[in-house]
Parts: sequence; structure tokens; C-alpha cells
Amino acid sequence: MAGKRKRDQANPGRRIALVTGGNRGIGYEISRQLAQAGLTVVLASRSAAAGRAAAQRLRGEGLDIDVQRLDVSSAVSVRAAVRAIIRRHGRIDVLVNNAGILADPHGARVVGSSPAVFRKTLATNFYGPLLLVQAATPLMLAAGYGRIVNMSSGLGQLKGMGIGTPAYRVSKCALNALTATLAAETRGKGVLVNAACPGWVRTRMGGAKAPRTAAQGADTAVWLATLPPRGPTGGFFRNRKLISW
Repeated sequence: MAGKRKRDQANPGRRIALVTGGNRGIGYEISRQLAQAGLTVVLASRSAAAGRAAAQRLRGEGLDIDVQRLDVSSAVSVRAAVRAIIRRHGRIDVLVNNAGILADPHGARVVGSSPAVFRKTLATNFYGPLLLVQAATPLMLAAGYGRIVNMSSGLGQLKGMGIGTPAYRVSKCALNALTATLAAETRGKGVLVNAACPGWVRTRMGGAKAPRTAAQGADTAVWLATLPPRGPTGGFFRNRKLISW
């Protein structure tokens, strides 16, 4: 790891990206596409074994992939992971908050849903990103550069809010509010903060009937993670186009 850190410091132009939930699905594809774009990617996974296996596959493609165990629902894990990444790479330039869960049982409605399901969902889908942006944003502000992408969902849009999966919807709506608030706080300081909707994607969460591939679902997030200095901030995007909150 010492050699890895020296290489990063010798090449300060190579951005360091942290992708949570990077061991499978959309997160895996985001990791791949960012590395293909020339970034060093820290692939974060709740399961250390799954993270190592995913990183090894991507390294087999000649990509620059590091791996980090990270349970976003644990403040202790978040702090330890950020410290480890800073020791190895010296900075975090890009943060993609991709890790997420859908814990609502089939047919769930607000009335009758267990508060425990809301707490579990918010722990991963909202508080995890909150802890990470609180850790990474000061580093980005000090460096004068940062890109934060929060993976949201059309199910979290207030416009057209519907029934079903209430805990998931609430968590993504809260994530959208966090995105807009943080973007306002960092505007004009070199840090761009946006939310991405990947669409309905064929993953373990999305299911086999979803029309979009994981690579297609990753595209907007990768675009937002590599925006130029005058790129947008404080927006919600699908297919690289601005959509309503």
C-alpha cells in the first residue's frame, strides 16, 4: 500500500474516487466506468470478501481499483474507512453515494409499516450518505475541488409521489433534500453536488424485468462525477438531463 500511496502522490492529477456499494450492480459499473475514465477508484463494500472479489475482476481489465470495507450504516465504519483512504491516497476527490437498500415488504403502505423498516432504510440510504459527505466535504473544500453524486430514485420525487415502498421513497426524498442543501452550502467553492436517478435497472434490487442495464444506469452518475469546473450543482438528473425534485 505504501507504493500505491507514493504513486498517487507522484501523480496529483489522477483523481481519487470513492464508490460505496461498488461490489455489484450499478456501483460496480460506476467503479468500472470511472476507472476507465482515468480515475483511481476505491471500491467500497460492506462485505470485505465481496469487495476484494469485485476489485480483482476489475483489475483483471487493467483498471486502477483499490478496495475498502465500508458499512455506510455504521458511523464507526465510515470514520475508519475515510481514515484508511486518506492514509493510502491522501485525499478523496469524488464521492459516489451508491450503496442503498429496499427493505419495504411487498405491498407496503405507510399505515401498517413498521417504524423499524423506516429506521433500517434511512440508516443506509440517508444517514450513510450524510456521514460520508460530512467526512469528505471538508477535504474537498480544502483542496478546492470535489464531486459528490448521490444515487437517488424517481420514487423519491415529490412531483408525482405515489404509493408503495414508503420507507424507500422517504429515504430517497430525504437524500434529495440533503443534495440540494449541501450544494447550496458549497456553491462557488469548487465542489459540485448532484443527485442521479439511474432509472429501472436490472440488478438484484431492480429485478430481471427492468429495461436498463447496469452500465446504462451508471452513465449519469459517472457524468456527474467527472463534471468540468462550470458544471451544474444542486440538480437531480436522469439520462444526463435535469428532472424535477
